Amino acid sequence: MKYVLVSGGVISGVGKGIIASSTGLLLKTIGLKVSSIKVDPYLNVDAGTMNPKEHGEVFVLSDGGEVDLDLGNYERYLNITLTRDNNITTGKIYQHVIERERKGDYLGKTVQVVPHITDAIQDWIEKVARTPVDDTGEEPDVCIIELGGTVGDIESMPFVEAMTQLRRRAGKDNFLQIHVSYVPVIHGEQKTKPTQQAIRAVRSAGLIPDLIACRCEIPLEPSAVEKIAHFCFVDVSQVIVVRDMPSIYQVPLLLEQQGLIPLLRDILALDKLTISSPLQSKGINTWNQWKSLTNTENRYFDTVTIALVGKYIELHDSYLSVIKSLEHSAMRCQRKLNLIWVDAEHLEPQTRTSDPAKFHKAWHEVCTASGILVPGGFGHRGTEGMIAAAKWARENKTPYLGICLGMQVAVIEYARNVCGITSATSEEFHADAADKVIMFMPEVDKATMGATMRLGLRPTLFQPGSEWSRLRALYAGSDEILERHRHRYEVNPDYIGQIETGGLHFVGKDEKGERMEVVEIKDHPWFVAVQFHPEYLSRVLDPSRPYLGFVAASSGQLERISREYQDEAVRGAVDGLAVNGSNGDSQF
Repeated sequence: MKYVLVSGGVISGVGKGIIASSTGLLLKTIGLKVSSIKVDPYLNVDAGTMNPKEHGEVFVLSDGGEVDLDLGNYERYLNITLTRDNNITTGKIYQHVIERERKGDYLGKTVQVVPHITDAIQDWIEKVARTPVDDTGEEPDVCIIELGGTVGDIESMPFVEAMTQLRRRAGKDNFLQIHVSYVPVIHGEQKTKPTQQAIRAVRSAGLIPDLIACRCEIPLEPSAVEKIAHFCFVDVSQVIVVRDMPSIYQVPLLLEQQGLIPLLRDILALDKLTISSPLQSKGINTWNQWKSLTNTENRYFDTVTIALVGKYIELHDSYLSVIKSLEHSAMRCQRKLNLIWVDAEHLEPQTRTSDPAKFHKAWHEVCTASGILVPGGFGHRGTEGMIAAAKWARENKTPYLGICLGMQVAVIEYARNVCGITSATSEEFHADAADKVIMFMPEVDKATMGATMRLGLRPTLFQPGSEWSRLRALYAGSDEILERHRHRYEVNPDYIGQIETGGLHFVGKDEKGERMEVVEIKDHPWFVAVQFHPEYLSRVLDPSRPYLGFVAASSGQLERISREYQDEAVRGAVDGLAVNGSNGDSQF
């Protein structure tokens, strides 16, 4: 097993996740099987109970793990499926060690950070690194480990010590460290001293960076690169300049241009590995597709304007996967995404009296958008504004996509204004209301917050008579789809008949037919809302179908995109028949 450790210094949020994902992608382009692990040195067991406005989005994996948003980057870039064990937190490690101590596994020894915590970290990494994560079903060749936070923080020290020990445990040619540092520009001068100090701190902690990735707004001057190499005791070729790019999807191209692949080959002795011809060909094909898609992204002249009506818009990372899904879809539609952030509270009537400027600005943005998106969220705040946005989209034939809470508010809006249930609401908003068309799921624990929602990959079945569904067409007419969930509330079964009679069709349900998963309006260009979170499965080269359909409808391309997917399905069926007929059993 080869390990690539990506650490950071000077400041947090410097872009370790994108550099780690880009490095993994480059390794995949030469045919290697790659896995990823994210280390978060906070005491929480997982990210599930964290406020999105403080920590950013909670990403959900297929096994229901609620993890750091960087694991979403890994999956999107590398087209892999990770598990909750791929996200290591201080809370998980200490919980694991304490449980072992309570069972007597340490045979009466004094349990300490070194060696018991550090050994547990290494054992965890070694086990998870060998877990298959792609469609080959085989053990990965390389594991990318991202160490969250900044080296030098007190919270990170047990993990830093564990990484120094892991380098020795892995052995020669099997461990490489990329240290990401920030190079600020002050009064027009590129300052290298923070990077020098960061590398000195890393070395004093026992880590030895093999490559230094310098984050900067503009390309570094040769003199600055030379100074960093000189004072950090590396060759100039080991200093990688990661300047700001027009798109994060162009970072792998930037790293490739600076010779990262030959460096990885040399330090990790990758040429000694045996790589199958099919995986080499697949890697080349993936890289060609990536370059084709990202090189043309800046040449799009036509834009598509999407209004995102949310409640956590102060921190855009709260909706990171939503943003990425829209970007993937816009690239597929060959459009430049113009994303407008609308605070849902500003759409509410009381805002008109408290701040008329914000009220009118928010409504102008909603009314002039090509499409309206209401994403997931929790709590009552801003929901009346979301309901108003859904009403506008429905009445004015503006493409609408509702995700999780966005589906629930669409159902409430339709119940109120079309079905005559004027007091319709959600149990989440008003627990004692008479008409709770959205209810708390009966099997969910109301007392415990962590990991108690309906989580992970679950099936949705398109219902008989839904062949007209615009969303179903993008799934190539499939009867069943698999998407990831994260919710505590659902449509109340007592109101489904009345709502469907009113014209809002529940075209997708769970495998028991009890939970409503997809709603759609038939006589509308695109009014689709889903209970699941399709953004968690969107990939750069394979956009999420609900998002793609929404962006395509918003840019007038839905018919073309749907036809392309239908044609792909037909070609796949024909190829399957041809394969089945190769032994003399031709069905033609």
